[in-house]
Amino acid sequence: MNQYLAVTSNGLENLLVEELTQLGITNAKPVQAGVKFKATNEQIYRCCLWSRLASRFVRVLSEFTCMDDMDLYLSTTAVNWVNQFHSTKRFVVDFNGTNNEIRNSQYGAMKVKDAVVDCFEKKSLPRPSISKENPDIRIHVRLHRDKAILGVDMVGSGLHQRGYRPESGRAPLRETLAAAILLRSGWDATKPFLDPMCGSGTLVIEAAMMAANMAPGVKRQKWCFESLEDFEPELWAEVKAEANVQGRRGVKKVECKFFGYDNDERMIKTARDNARRAGVEELIEFEVGDAAKLKRPTEFTDGVIVSNPPYGERLGTEPGLIALYTAFGAQLKAEFGGCNASIFSSSDELLSCLRMRADKQFKLNNGALPCHQKNYSISDRPMSERPTGEQEQLIAPDFANRLKKNIGKIGKWAKKEQLDCYRIYDADLPEYNVAIDVYPGHLVIQEYAAPKDVPEDKAKRRLTDIIRASIQVTGVEANNVVLKVRQKQKGRSQYQKMAQDSSNLEVNEYGVKLIVNLHDYLDTGLFLDHKITRRRIGEMASGKDFLNLFAYTGSASVHAAVGGARSTTTVDMSNTYLEWAKENMELNGRVGRQHQFVQADCLQWLAKEQGSYDLIFIDPPTFSNSKRMDQSFDVQRDHIQLMEDLKRLLREEGTIVFSNNKRHFKMDMEGLEELGLKAQNISSKTLPLDFSRNKHIHNCWLITHK
Repeated sequence: MNQYLAVTSNGLENLLVEELTQLGITNAKPVQAGVKFKATNEQIYRCCLWSRLASRFVRVLSEFTCMDDMDLYLSTTAVNWVNQFHSTKRFVVDFNGTNNEIRNSQYGAMKVKDAVVDCFEKKSLPRPSISKENPDIRIHVRLHRDKAILGVDMVGSGLHQRGYRPESGRAPLRETLAAAILLRSGWDATKPFLDPMCGSGTLVIEAAMMAANMAPGVKRQKWCFESLEDFEPELWAEVKAEANVQGRRGVKKVECKFFGYDNDERMIKTARDNARRAGVEELIEFEVGDAAKLKRPTEFTDGVIVSNPPYGERLGTEPGLIALYTAFGAQLKAEFGGCNASIFSSSDELLSCLRMRADKQFKLNNGALPCHQKNYSISDRPMSERPTGEQEQLIAPDFANRLKKNIGKIGKWAKKEQLDCYRIYDADLPEYNVAIDVYPGHLVIQEYAAPKDVPEDKAKRRLTDIIRASIQVTGVEANNVVLKVRQKQKGRSQYQKMAQDSSNLEVNEYGVKLIVNLHDYLDTGLFLDHKITRRRIGEMASGKDFLNLFAYTGSASVHAAVGGARSTTTVDMSNTYLEWAKENMELNGRVGRQHQFVQADCLQWLAKEQGSYDLIFIDPPTFSNSKRMDQSFDVQRDHIQLMEDLKRLLREEGTIVFSNNKRHFKMDMEGLEELGLKAQNISSKTLPLDFSRNKHIHNCWLITHK
């Protein structure tokens, strides 16, 4: 007998012990991420062919203390490699781990390679060659602190590569992990099985192979143990033949039904191809179907639903996923009473959207990603008789009721004012710390950073509840709910896209048409708190020359043009926003040389500009770096310098509309007076109803010559 190490994922060791015991191993002992045992050649051949959980099997040749590279070299040369494989075989070293002295796995692999080659040369044998691409032999080294395990890999490529899925195909789960999920799901292999989001079919194919008692490795073409000196080809042929016979017979004996659905027709085709290669195509019914509208198949009596739904990788995907999980949970409860379900996901928050109480739960890793598997018993009682947690009810009722109240009041006002875009919630309740804006058929939810004393998991759960409740209360489609995270913008990051796809939307504001983009940027292109300011500018602009500084997407310029301005000059540092401003102007039929767009640092441009204007709107950042200033621009510190520059451009009867977002901004009245200017605070008059709960969102001033 030889000593072996079966390698698996953390957390699956005990499951693997059970599996090896069923395969005839009597001395299996779990270790971290593996199981140690002794086996004959026949036993190890069976383990390699039949294990669904192990990622590989290693014949352990040496375990030793490894303090440095000399320990590694000497311990490797102590192994009689000539007895393991012939010098004509090509090999590679897989070295995993480091310690204080061996800090690089490539260096460790090189030392082992040198030691192996030296063993052959010392016996006057040819040096075996190295092949990283297609080796016959894989030497396995695992180093942890000062302990090392040295051996030969029995399998080659990982055992998750069953042979039915081309490596170019996308698979959300490794087959070994899929098998673990199935074993932990509580599924009885004689019962019907359904995966409503099957993707390339990994879970349902593995389930069908289990039910048919098919060896998972029977389709593999190459095994490293075939290149070892003690390989017994007749014995291996016998083990394989036995497995092939069992598989063919098993497929014919299967009586339960298997179903695989996915909303992507291409994935269903891939899944069918994979099932055909696996030899279980006749057992599985694949269909294009939406898990959010899942119906119970006629043949599905008391089976199990096992699935690995999608999870979000990119900011903004959460609303759609929350809606998917919510609808999926509702369909499970409505259609599959008396059945069981086991759902695997990286997000505990998304699993909570199922609105089901788990009987059991497990923690597993999908690669490096921590995941949860939860098993549910679905009640067969009518929905009205089920526990409250399973019935449809108002989500986050305090938040939902506040949202309803705000919509009733603000929605009516917005309709009267001809406003497509308005805010319906702005952190009204401290524990639900978001702002929610309405756009035609859309919601934009802006998440404010949670206080440091709020645990991350609690903040995630609240955000999930906010999104679910917002969809429930407003009736907006989940795919039209956009999630953004408010954060400080540095440098040119404020001009960068959040995504590559363009998604423009035309909106109406007091009769002016404007373009917003809800997805591609942190902001949408329209600051909603300034809607009354823009309307006021339109009312003041008739027959006047208008200047808009720090213009963003030029919405104030458009209001001025629609209001009858003689000319508009729109200045911003971002060419992206200036192009946007031009589109806004053209959308309202205002084109011509009287409408100028200037890309420039506004503070530098101010210092050089020689023109004069009747009406100037300036809404500078609270703080920014600028070449004009020695170090930076601070609106509180530098607003008098700014007014001095603006005064030079302001005609005798002209007006400056000055706004900023600095909380507790204090106008330097004495400084203004010294410049010959006077200011009127109109902040309260420019605060729209939808921002009345946030009186410090901006401050606004009318500044004129004395």
